[in-house]
Amino acid sequence: MSEKWWQSAVVYQVYPRSFADSNGDGIGDLRGVIDHLDHLDALGVDVVWLSPIYASPHDDNGYDISDYRAIDPAFGTFDDFDELLQELHARGMKLVMDLVVNHTSDEHAWFVESSAGPDSPKRDWYWWRPPRDGKAPGESGAEPNNWGSFFSGSAWQLDQASGEYYLHLFSRKQPDLNWENPEVRDAVYEMMNWWLDRGVDGFRMDVINLISKVQDLPDGVVPPGALYGDGYPFYGQGPRIHEFLHEMHERVFAGRDDRYLTVGEMPGVTVDQAQLFTDPTRGELDMVFQFEHVDLDHGPGGKWDHRPASVLDLKRSFAKWQDGLAERGWNSLYWNNHDQPRVVSRFGDDGDARIPSAKALATVLHLQRGTPYVYQGEELGMTNVPFRGIEDFRDIETLNHYAEAVDVLGAPAEEVLAALRTTSRDNARTPVQWSDAPNAGFTTGTPWIPVNPNFREVNAAAERRDPDSVFAYYRSLIDLRHHDERVSSGTLEMVLPEHPQVFAYTRTLGQRQLLVLVNLTGEQADYELPDAQVWAGATTVLSNLPDARGGVTGTLAPWQALVLSRDDA
Repeated sequence: MSEKWWQSAVVYQVYPRSFADSNGDGIGDLRGVIDHLDHLDALGVDVVWLSPIYASPHDDNGYDISDYRAIDPAFGTFDDFDELLQELHARGMKLVMDLVVNHTSDEHAWFVESSAGPDSPKRDWYWWRPPRDGKAPGESGAEPNNWGSFFSGSAWQLDQASGEYYLHLFSRKQPDLNWENPEVRDAVYEMMNWWLDRGVDGFRMDVINLISKVQDLPDGVVPPGALYGDGYPFYGQGPRIHEFLHEMHERVFAGRDDRYLTVGEMPGVTVDQAQLFTDPTRGELDMVFQFEHVDLDHGPGGKWDHRPASVLDLKRSFAKWQDGLAERGWNSLYWNNHDQPRVVSRFGDDGDARIPSAKALATVLHLQRGTPYVYQGEELGMTNVPFRGIEDFRDIETLNHYAEAVDVLGAPAEEVLAALRTTSRDNARTPVQWSDAPNAGFTTGTPWIPVNPNFREVNAAAERRDPDSVFAYYRSLIDLRHHDERVSSGTLEMVLPEHPQVFAYTRTLGQRQLLVLVNLTGEQADYELPDAQVWAGATTVLSNLPDARGGVTGTLAPWQALVLSRDDA
């Protein structure tokens, strides 16, 4: 594919509620982001992806939007937003907004009008349906189909006034928009153009692959042990999804310059589908977020049924996506975001080997073909949180699961809490640890969610002073992508594909080649590298262990990462 600016770029996600609080109310805000732009500048990132700052009741922490053209007062004002945008552009960074248009808040004016009654002009802007035949509204089993919500419970909510139900794939306060209605699409595209005209540089599109539904909304298969049917086959990559995304591209981005970035979050998307979504000749999206590698530690019971993922599992998943999008399309590369537990606790070692394992995982990710995404605090090696009890959690998905598992299914509370501590989205949402000051320097007030107690050892102030810190290592990886075209544009070939500990690959451009060797375990790894002799005189580009031996020795220390370069491939 032709060279695009985002192939050599690195994106940093800011979850503003947890980033930095400037006014002492315990909630992060836009002014807090502005105050810490030097941190992002020092890290070297190119793009800031800003999680929702729109007006919202915050049932799902801002992903339930009540007004797309208003800044929520919890985060600041439009003056703050305009200053943030100006300051980012002055530093050569772009700003990508979160676009949440599969659903709105039930407090959005569109839904308020839609719920006024069956004769409302906006009734068809959402998915309204009467009860099942032969059932009265509110009766058990009267829901229009058997789909379950991602946030537990039924995907349908009864409106007592009309006796009809509306669809919500997520919270009951997040009704799904009906993209079959062209008026809905017109309103969305107009809003997107309004933000681009204001100066933003693109969109990260929340669950965008769910916007097209099979119109008769049939029942789904009920998995063993589940309470509800699986509706995904009827809304994941639905029948008109490519039509809608191409129309969005034509109505919003076509004819503008090439500075924009579009990335679609797509749970359940396959490699073949991603090829179509990201093929530049089709005019849909630049890249997608796929979930395969972050679903590997989910057991048969789903995300709360944790099982360890092996190094081989991870290698095979990444290799499939690298191969699948090698000639057509583009990968997004990520370990963390606001919906995932911390990677150093998940696939690394958050104890004595926190620093080398955080660096090892970063090496594996950042030097692949694709655009890397860094989630706030990842560059510090922030870890999962030792939540004491259910009172420490804030996430609606987590709280709903606990209530259903304990109160409905009768699961032991301590077993459920153990799963929450491992998997909850709140692990990613505790405040960024800026210093060893009270509340990690996040706020002078009471933080909306408890700070991880390890902030005295893990914080930005200490790491920016330390040349061997996780932060310093991330800077080196980002600098390598910026300045070595083998990383941004070279081909990728997996090496030692069946080794149970070593994640290894080459990046090749012309006669120049990089070799990435990473031990993703806490035990020494012995290996036999094919054509090891050609790397005998290679230069060490990057190493995560200060006393590590350079060159190809056939042995990697626990969590050792080594990047070698040669010019005669």
